[in-house]
Amino acid sequence: MPRMLDVSDEVRAEIGDEEAARLLAGESAPGSYDCTSCRTPGDSEQERTSTVLFIGDETAVLAFAHATCLPSQVVQVTEEQLQGAVRSIGAVGAESQQQVPQTHQPQYAQQPQHVQQPHQSQRPSNLVPEQAVLGVTSGLVLIQNELHPALVVEPTAPVARPGTLGSGDDFLPLLIEQGFMPLTELAAVPPVLHGWSVLLAAGQLHAVLQPNPNGGRPVAWWQAHQPLQVTDGWRAAANKHQQVLMFAAPVGSIGRQPREDLMRDALDKAAADGKLVAAALPLAGI
Repeated sequence: MPRMLDVSDEVRAEIGDEEAARLLAGESAPGSYDCTSCRTPGDSEQERTSTVLFIGDETAVLAFAHATCLPSQVVQVTEEQLQGAVRSIGAVGAESQQQVPQTHQPQYAQQPQHVQQPHQSQRPSNLVPEQAVLGVTSGLVLIQNELHPALVVEPTAPVARPGTLGSGDDFLPLLIEQGFMPLTELAAVPPVLHGWSVLLAAGQLHAVLQPNPNGGRPVAWWQAHQPLQVTDGWRAAANKHQQVLMFAAPVGSIGRQPREDLMRDALDKAAADGKLVAAALPLAGI
């Protein structure tokens, strides 16, 4: 039976017209699936479904998502992250494991993975000098009586501007130059920063993506060592708003707060002290 699948041009370019036709005809796509975004069941025979192709260095995984959760797209991830996702899939039905006879040969992902802690540190790709590591914490933030999914980013050391030898901290000025807005209070949702996005794959946080200076697909500004587990409430809020609020502060401004109310208090104080920037980042590939 034909499937109600959305196959974007970039996905088609990777898997080929023949495999795209097989998917649309229902020959190689499962009818039912677990959405790689919200992790709830979907049915490609009954509702519009997006094909999302995760590409590593050597392999690729084709996953499915409700079209209301995600558009069809290609998402670049590390080979290590992709292999972890493949291992977590385990006993996927035989009809959903057919490989595509192209350069990238996707396996068909249906089951989410469960790993890691709700806190993670990782060096960003090109912003923080080698001695600094970014701490990233996920949590829900109440703004105008509504809960929003948030990421709070704080480096472990002052961040110098690339190419300089100074001892100053340019972390916030560098982000402001990228389009993040300084906040004096958390009274309203910050504006959307187009070109940046949050990658939440198989229901877990993988990376914060920024525009590629050379054009093409976005690149990782921050990337988790291993996918970062988020709460069901955080994931539900992200799917509802289709965006994540990212707050960033200099080293020593926020700290590792054990509860969301304490994290909010620390954010309010950093904003009042002029040490907080923020933006709303769209979801990508979740």
